[in-house]
Amino acid sequence: MIKLDERDIKILATLQRDGRITKAALADEVNLSPSPCWERLKRLEEIGLIEGYHARLDLGKLTRFTTVLVEVTLQRHQAEDFEKFETYIKDRPEVLDCWATGGGIDYMLRVVAKDVDAYQRIIVAMLEDDIGIDRYFTYIVTSRVKEATEIPLDQLL
Repeated sequence: MIKLDERDIKILATLQRDGRITKAALADEVNLSPSPCWERLKRLEEIGLIEGYHARLDLGKLTRFTTVLVEVTLQRHQAEDFEKFETYIKDRPEVLDCWATGGGIDYMLRVVAKDVDAYQRIIVAMLEDDIGIDRYFTYIVTSRVKEATEIPLDQLL
């Protein structure tokens, strides 16, 4: 586990809220002078704790789309079966998230498609490409109630 102090945590929390904050403003926010703040930030990036910076898009302002949650169970449960499925999924840009799960299903996917027909074509392609899917269950998202971008560091650390 990576050891962090209060200032490191405050830097991370601030960056989650505003990834475009200037270095000077970040230093002010965490009550450090710019140089030590910059050194801490670089260390957090170098150890891989900060995975990247990005813009969050409102896709609904660009186009109509459908978000689908998909439960997937594989036919077989050998290491090579999981590897084959995961390798395939990582190359599919329409699969935004993929989580391996314990319990009754093997994976949960979040897929974005132009519409339900486009989603169905994605699923048909997965089945035709024989990546080991035994069963899948589809849940159409009707509205986004909450989509967090900040991890509650103060509650977890």
